[in-house]
Order: sequence, then structure tokens, then C-alpha cells
Amino acid sequence: MSETRIDHDRLFKELLSTFFEEFVLLFFPHVHEQIDFHYLSFLSEEVLTDVTAGEKHRVDLLVETKLRGEDGLIVVHIEHQSYIQSSFSERMFIYFSRLFQKHRRRILPIAIFSYDAIRDEPSSFTVSFPFLTVLDFRFLTVELSKLPWRTYIRHDNPVAAALLSKMGYNEEEKVEVKKEFLRMLTRLELDEARQRLLFGFFETYLRLSEEEEVRLRDEVKTMEEKEAAKVMELIVSYEQKGMEKFHEQFLLSTRA
Repeated sequence: MSETRIDHDRLFKELLSTFFEEFVLLFFPHVHEQIDFHYLSFLSEEVLTDVTAGEKHRVDLLVETKLRGEDGLIVVHIEHQSYIQSSFSERMFIYFSRLFQKHRRRILPIAIFSYDAIRDEPSSFTVSFPFLTVLDFRFLTVELSKLPWRTYIRHDNPVAAALLSKMGYNEEEKVEVKKEFLRMLTRLELDEARQRLLFGFFETYLRLSEEEEVRLRDEVKTMEEKEAAKVMELIVSYEQKGMEKFHEQFLLSTRA
């Protein structure tokens, strides 16, 4: 039998490179206040050797930017992690050191954990002795499965809308999560290309059964008339365009 594999890293890279400022604002408002978003340059893909695992890895996202009131450049490194790895914090430090060696600039490391399990991921890597701390490396983290999705529906933020699909909801809440996603999408009033990106990302991770889709339509009908019309128009529009074909852009070819 063949199995379809999702290219998680590419999905997240597309989302975060398209909505980089919105991502920083949503999860790290204190960082957003300091960055000058008038200057953004997405650096080319870099391949680093992961010595802990003996394999090569493409850095997920590197963004060159500036801090407000400063002339020097900084680099923001965002690493997406879709599976549990006990040595992840060590790997983040190794990537940091390799990137610093090449760019010789201040680097802000950020990790996004998107797997479904709920656990406490470390945000640091330390090397120490009883008499001396040699290294205390720290990085920012986002643990999606721990986030209360209802809190984020109040944000008119495209990253929040897409990532509802990976936050902490249960099976009984899936219909409501998609309904709120659609409401957010109508409020954002994005161009078609960006709207399709968000829709494709969301549906890759949260797909409703036919029965659930019927329940969704029933719930939409109970909304305020004007909003219900916009949401229903969005549902019908994507059905007519054939979202299955669109999903092929987000999936790798099947493997035996």
C-alpha cells in the first residue's frame, strides 16, 4: 500500500515566510516592538550537517532584518519540529553555532513544535560543571498543542487562523474550530493567493468528515445573516475550485 506523506516543513515555511511579521506579532509581541520590518530579506536555503543524528538538514527559515534604531543586521532563525526528538535543544545550539560562524551576526533562534503530544519542551541547552557554567544557550519556543485555540480566534491574524488547526482542541471541537477559522478568514479580507494558502494549510491538518461538514453548514446558518452569507460563500467557493487539487501542492508524492 502507498502512504501519502505531508511535507510539514515546507507548509510551515510557506506560511511563515508569507506572514513573518504577523507570526512575530502573534507570539512574541515584545520582539515585534524591537524589529524594523521595513527591512526584511529571506536568506537562501542553507544545508547544515546534524552531527547528533548523522544527517543533513535544511534550515527551515532564515530572515535578515534590523532592530529599530540600530544600523547593524540581525538574523532570525525559525526551526519547525513536527516530531519528538530528545536531542532537539542540542541540535538548535549546533545550528546556531554554524549559522553564527557563517554570518557573524546576532541570531535570534525560534523553535515551533507542532506534534500532537503534550509535553514540556526545553528552551535551552546548557553545558556546565559544578564549578562553572560554560554555556547557557536559550531560544524562543511555540508549543502549538498547548495553546488554547479559543484564545486565538480573537486575533485577526492570518497565522492564528491557520494554526488553529494545530492547537489544543479535541475531536468534538473540530467543527467549531473550522467554523471559527472561516469567520476569521472572512474578516481578514486577504487576496485570493494568501487566502488559498491559509485554507490549504488549515485543511491539511484539520479535515472534517461529510457528516461534520453538514454540521458545520447547520452551525453557519445560525450565525448573524450577513456573516453567515460571507462564510457560506467562502465554503461554496472552495468546493467549486476543488480543494483536493489544491492539496496536491502541499503533499509529497506517494511512496510505496
